[in-house]
Amino acid sequence: MTSAPLITLKADSVDGLYKMNNTAQQIQDEPNSELAIHTTNLNLWYGTFQALFDINLDIKQGRITSLIGPSGCGKSTFLRSVNRINERLDYVRINGSIDVFGHDIYAPEVELVQVRKQIGMVFQRPNPLPTSIRENILYGHKLHNREQKYSRDDENDIVEQALRQVLLWEKVKDRLKRKATDLSLEEQQKLCIARLLPVKPQVLLMDEPCSALDPKGTAAVEELIWELREQYTILMVTHNMAQARRASEECIFMLMGKVVEHSDTAELFVTPKHKETADYIEGRYG
Repeated sequence: MTSAPLITLKADSVDGLYKMNNTAQQIQDEPNSELAIHTTNLNLWYGTFQALFDINLDIKQGRITSLIGPSGCGKSTFLRSVNRINERLDYVRINGSIDVFGHDIYAPEVELVQVRKQIGMVFQRPNPLPTSIRENILYGHKLHNREQKYSRDDENDIVEQALRQVLLWEKVKDRLKRKATDLSLEEQQKLCIARLLPVKPQVLLMDEPCSALDPKGTAAVEELIWELREQYTILMVTHNMAQARRASEECIFMLMGKVVEHSDTAELFVTPKHKETADYIEGRYG
């Protein structure tokens, strides 16, 4: 998996253009790290309330990592910080750093559009656009490629490839012009994931992606998550302990805004290192 630079540089002269191209090439040529996300002393406040405390995490590339913990422990806050959604709120204050493939996404020179292009987000409830299935898939692609023209055949290929990746093509290939909101909740959630893929993200953030689904739909989305494994780095928040065990390779337990434990999923559930972790996974609180 190669990582495109998050930094967009501007050139005001021939020398500036040369430096821009040279710098971009240096970034592109950097050896790939095993880490997709690296945080250092990340703290976050909602007004005067501190929600995250000195978060230091290494999220490995090409793996599924789950975030577990009781409600209000900071899981979703952390997830939204990685996508810079929290900064839309003027009362949020953040310090520390979040590096994605070696680049600080909060650095002044990093453009938000580049962050959102490389880091896709899936929410608790499916949020398809009130347009056709086809237009849902093409929305992000068109948004990020406004200056390029694509033929109808090119767009058809993009739609098919994205829907095949989420195991939805065979179900919807004959009704691409139908409203996406007519799909079942399971199909809508798969569509929301498919909508991210033409933009070619490297990281997929999933905030309780199965909370609105029935057991059958949950199983289908979990199967999809495993299908996407290795192609993308997946960081998933879940309250479902069984889901964390089934659908992740590494697991992070958070409590009161702090990381208590981070290890392989099987190890964390079978031999947790901390009493707080054992108490939580055994149902003593939360």
